[in-house]
Amino acid sequence: MNNDTIIGERVFLRPPTSSDQTEFLTLNLSSKSFHRGLVSPPTTPDQFDAFLLRASEEDSVCLFICLVANSEIIGAINLSQIFRGGFQNAYLGYFVGKRYAGLGYMSEAIRLVLRYAFEHLKLHRLEANIQPANVASIALVKRAGFVLEGYSRRYLKVCGRWRDHERWAILAEDWKTKTGTGGEQRRRKQ
Repeated sequence: MNNDTIIGERVFLRPPTSSDQTEFLTLNLSSKSFHRGLVSPPTTPDQFDAFLLRASEEDSVCLFICLVANSEIIGAINLSQIFRGGFQNAYLGYFVGKRYAGLGYMSEAIRLVLRYAFEHLKLHRLEANIQPANVASIALVKRAGFVLEGYSRRYLKVCGRWRDHERWAILAEDWKTKTGTGGEQRRRKQ
């Protein structure tokens, strides 16, 4: 693990490297039916190369979700289109391999990336756009403290089709209140 690693209890987040190609593609290929219609993770070497290129862009943070127990890659989480200046916003995206779904790993990964986004990157807001039928993903962001802000028709092209999405967001102050890491905690103690 290096300085770019974010360590949790059961998972850690780390940047992808070219040596991860086989493991990551194998995970995604084995989860293809699970992801169908929701997300299109890389499944070919060319797609993996494009993923690595996006991961290296200045307005993006792409991280693999790995098990602490054995360092196995189980998914990915990213902050994209990081805007600075008066906006301080990014979009949150994530997916996990089928065999790791529903085990709490993604909940922990989201908690870790929120802490990174708000404490390290000093972002003000994160937005997650989720298809209305993706009940599991909506439950994840609700637990993390995201709030439903709206509905966007034919918002994102996913798996070759324009799809409707719900717009969920969390502000730094919401996160601080939820986690007890900000001024709210100090005010309560006084």
